[in-house]
Amino acid sequence: MSANRDLVGGAGISRREAMRQGICGAAGWVLADRLGAHALAAEAKPEQPPVNAKAKSVIQIFLWGGMSHNDTWDPKPDSGQEYTGEFGAVIPTNVDGIRLSALFPELAKQADKYSLIRSMTHGNNGHETAAYLMQTGHAPGGRLAYPSVGAVVALFRGPEYTGMIPPYVVLTKPAGRFSEEGFLGPKFKPFGTGGDPNAARFEVEGVVARGITDARQMARRDLRDKMDVMSAAMAASPELAAAKEAKEAAYELILGAGKEVFDLSNEKPELRDRYGRHTFGQECLVARRLVEVGVPYITINYPGGWDTHKDHFQTMRRQVPQLDQGLAMLLEDLHDHGLLESTLVWCCGEFGRGPKVDWQPPWNGGRNHYGKVFTVLVAGGGFQGGCVVGSSDDKAEEVKDRPVYPVDLLGSIYHLAGIDPGAKLPHPEGLDAPVLPDPSEGVKSAGLLTEIM
Repeated sequence: MSANRDLVGGAGISRREAMRQGICGAAGWVLADRLGAHALAAEAKPEQPPVNAKAKSVIQIFLWGGMSHNDTWDPKPDSGQEYTGEFGAVIPTNVDGIRLSALFPELAKQADKYSLIRSMTHGNNGHETAAYLMQTGHAPGGRLAYPSVGAVVALFRGPEYTGMIPPYVVLTKPAGRFSEEGFLGPKFKPFGTGGDPNAARFEVEGVVARGITDARQMARRDLRDKMDVMSAAMAASPELAAAKEAKEAAYELILGAGKEVFDLSNEKPELRDRYGRHTFGQECLVARRLVEVGVPYITINYPGGWDTHKDHFQTMRRQVPQLDQGLAMLLEDLHDHGLLESTLVWCCGEFGRGPKVDWQPPWNGGRNHYGKVFTVLVAGGGFQGGCVVGSSDDKAEEVKDRPVYPVDLLGSIYHLAGIDPGAKLPHPEGLDAPVLPDPSEGVKSAGLLTEIM
């Protein structure tokens, strides 16, 4: 941090930071937040033993609302129609012994690139509390509001990342289940892009100005520079020098390399078609481009969600083909670019859906919340492909063997990302706040996923 610590309004931000944030407009706010997060991470990063990071970037595909496990990645074709409903057919994959629902023909071709955890469990059936569990590893309702995986990765990996895009990006908006930054504060809040990457112009908030062409933006920049007599008269001022530096970087974000990352017109139309000309497919393509520039953590919050109490089978028929196409192509494309080994991908919801179809009104063929057992897909970043961890029983109602708890999954992700799960997080009041709770404190754990690491 700068030695110049004149505080503005007692709020704890430096005059230099205030100048930097105030002079650049919307893009300046984006940039200032990014620079602030880097600086805070460098200052607050806890001490931890050196851990080899196999995963340089993490892509989380969050199927918020909870996707049915036995309709998708843990099919039980012999369980009877009251369990299979309308989707009893299964197909083989390119890995012997692994079968998926027939709704996933594209992922079936890529099974050697991912592994399935079919024994994920926590028993929590509330959206907010289960989402908190799955994204922090800590039990909900405690004294502390812990940060999500993305915020923790931004904290630990932020100092090493020098890119233009913020270190924690959400496509396209946070799911709203809990505050992702927790007690780490707003500097570690994810940058939600907004917009729609499947639109003719992906209008990223603070990066791509709505209704303003690049030429007009550049003309505004030139006019502003000509009128900025104060900067010329006070060129020796360190505050104005910092503001000018931030302004130039902000323009690089909205007109240069930063903007280019989100411009999908740079990709071949044929590749975009293979991802799918729908929002989720194009989000997956953007995620690959963010990995290419080194962004440490990217979350794709599935558009529309999977909370299928009603219209379950109709929703599945509409959304599953898009999930299948986009996710399968993401894995293939990362592999083809030589990025899969260094990019960890994990995909799941906060829980699964009830294995037994609820035909009673008002659900009329829906599936309800189910945290007893569900499936997680993991790939890359040190995870082996072509494996299945654990299993559920013959109706996908209970864990049959090798339970996997949130601390086991997240601990494995942290380990592969070079973060010690036992490290302490910097709490603003100095409270003891480990990255993950210690299993010796009564938290359920069966250990890291060493069988696929």
